[in-house]
Amino acid sequence: MKYHTIDELLSNNQSWVSEKLALDAKYFDKLADGQKPPFLYIGCSDSRLPLTNFTRTEPGELFVHRNIANQVSLTDINFLAVLEYAIFHLQVKHIIVCGHYDCGGIKTALEGRSTGIIDSWVNPIRELYLHNQGEINAIPTREARLNRLAEINVLAQVKNLYQTSIIRKALHEQNAPTIHGWVLDIKTGLIKDLNVSTVQWQLPSCPLFAKPSLVTMPEIHPTDGVAGCCCEEATKSG
Repeated sequence: MKYHTIDELLSNNQSWVSEKLALDAKYFDKLADGQKPPFLYIGCSDSRLPLTNFTRTEPGELFVHRNIANQVSLTDINFLAVLEYAIFHLQVKHIIVCGHYDCGGIKTALEGRSTGIIDSWVNPIRELYLHNQGEINAIPTREARLNRLAEINVLAQVKNLYQTSIIRKALHEQNAPTIHGWVLDIKTGLIKDLNVSTVQWQLPSCPLFAKPSLVTMPEIHPTDGVAGCCCEEATKSG
């Protein structure tokens, strides 16, 4: 693969701007008006998969968060800020968690080839492998095992989204976006929709979300139960 120089990047930018203006003289005026993207894209930092290229989307269509191995970390304040902003300010309609085959983070987690911060970051993927060890080890080739773990990782990150207070709040307010799990195959350029069923995670598990049932006290009449007996005895004694 040929890599550009830093000067070529700047030159390419100028050419791209000229091309856009030739098609639409107000292209950048419209872009500067603000953003209202329908999608939040949570993907891997891998340099080979900017989703805008693979989906032919324009600037302003995807709100983006990327990290190593497309993790939805419940303790990552950066990610949580992105998620909250996307849902409650940008009001995105869809969230896409997109992993990919041949992922370096998946390899690191499964084969333990790293130490330090990266090793700690991918440890949740290692836990996923341990929980699915039987299924993964039964797969005949190394490549297929790594690819299956990449899919399992996407499923787990979709589930993690539903563990955030942000998504639970959006569900409670009935304005939660639709969440999708995808895997991109770098060898073909094609995206595989995992068709994740999220129904089981959408149900509020906290009893505080349940509407309290209306409790009414039964009417008590003088002749009911013990009260009736007491009244009768008082009448007889009188």
